[in-house]
Amino acid sequence: MGLGPVPAYRVARAMGWLGPVLVAVLAGAIRFWHLGQPRAVIFDETYYAKDAWSLLRLGYEGTWPDRKVADPQILADPQVIPLSDTPSFVAHPPTGKWVIALGEWMFGLNPLGWRFMAAVLGTLSVLMLCRTGRRLFRSTVLGCLAGALMALDGLHYVMSRAALLDLLVMFFVLAAFGCLLIDRDRARSRLAAALPVDGDGHVGPDQDTGERAGTGLRPWRLAAGLFLGLAASTKWNGLYFLVFFMVLTVLWDVGARRVAGARHPYRAVLRKDLGASVLSLVPVAVVTYLATWTGWFLSDDGYGRHWADGRGGPWSWIPAPLRSLWHYEYGVYRFNVGLDTFHKYESNPWSWLVLGRPVLFSYESPEPGEEGCHAVSGCSQAILALGTPLLWWSACCALVYLLFRWALRRDWRAGAVLCAVGAGYLPWFLYQDRTIFSFYAVVFVPYLCLAVAMMLGALLGPPGMSDGRRARGAVAVGTLVLLIAWNFIYFFPIYTGLTIPYPGWHTRMWLDTWI
Repeated sequence: MGLGPVPAYRVARAMGWLGPVLVAVLAGAIRFWHLGQPRAVIFDETYYAKDAWSLLRLGYEGTWPDRKVADPQILADPQVIPLSDTPSFVAHPPTGKWVIALGEWMFGLNPLGWRFMAAVLGTLSVLMLCRTGRRLFRSTVLGCLAGALMALDGLHYVMSRAALLDLLVMFFVLAAFGCLLIDRDRARSRLAAALPVDGDGHVGPDQDTGERAGTGLRPWRLAAGLFLGLAASTKWNGLYFLVFFMVLTVLWDVGARRVAGARHPYRAVLRKDLGASVLSLVPVAVVTYLATWTGWFLSDDGYGRHWADGRGGPWSWIPAPLRSLWHYEYGVYRFNVGLDTFHKYESNPWSWLVLGRPVLFSYESPEPGEEGCHAVSGCSQAILALGTPLLWWSACCALVYLLFRWALRRDWRAGAVLCAVGAGYLPWFLYQDRTIFSFYAVVFVPYLCLAVAMMLGALLGPPGMSDGRRARGAVAVGTLVLLIAWNFIYFFPIYTGLTIPYPGWHTRMWLDTWI
């Protein structure tokens, strides 16, 4: 741009925020577009939207009539809200429903109200991913590319426009991941600052410093514990991220002390870092989890609230409300692991990465002359929770590349992304007999986008390559990104429930298993 060093630095620094904000504005514009449409209760909104309203009114989940009765009454004009204060058993903790309730508090119990916060957090997650990718790759371009890819992912888009819990888990986990990245950078900076300087002004590894120096207070790790507690108190699969991320941070500390000069880095971490690491994550997450049950604790009518009152036994020294919650959660655990009711859109996690069986959230078939249908053959209005195919299939290749980078090049960035993908994906293989759905994969969509961005960065080539090599890489990267954008636009009608001719819907069913 012909700028001097100081103006160029200022522009680059400004772009570190301006670029992510522009990408997030794009993501928000398409996510809030006609957010209240369709004016219907789609898929599992029938549970979470109503439970959120109940929390808002009662502090706990009350009882509703059958969905075939309650849903039409909620959507009717004048509206009827058939909520009873009789407590009901629910299968998930309350945080996600409290988040949904915030939108209902602002806009009421209607589609806009119960979808509003999902769209807000979906948009903010794009901003966070841009910034996280920038810190991970030390590149504003690659960070914004990762965010743009997620903005154009169909699964993330659909989940950002539905009152379900999985996108909220994704948001909290991504926030925790970003906090841990900041914590890693600051801890390594403190170790580097503690290294001795020789007579020539050079800094190098020092065994005593590497093994004995402290890293000070680590508030970003505490923040990560808070967000992981919020993730787990939305859906229990957030607990796996807590376990995986604990291991990841310990390995980061080992690597930092090894670079600083420690001869026995594992021993040094055990002595200096492990206790603080566990205390920063686990107790904070546990306290956060319990705090999200405040409405239930303060109520007299929540389900099972007084189960432990007056009961003796070896655990009677524990306060009765906590024992009641434990009993309630044990029942939730038994329900969740035993859920094996057949559903036509259930899928095995083996098929998730290749989009083997997406979930149809809504489908209507307006006749010619109805709801904007002008096709003689009839029309379709579908909302399909399908990832953008070219993005996901590229991500399969990117994960293989990251495995190579991590296993053979010891690239910590690849290891971090693979750890997050593994935390969101691998645990589901333990429950292959359970009724599970492919949209659960939205929790690791950000890391698939980071994987693709890292692969494209390698394809583009590092600084110092010849102009010809960089030009060829730029053409390849630009072509793939444009194809992914076209792919998202092509499938946009079946992400939003737009009215399209039936043959147009059918041609978008690239695989028979998508129907």
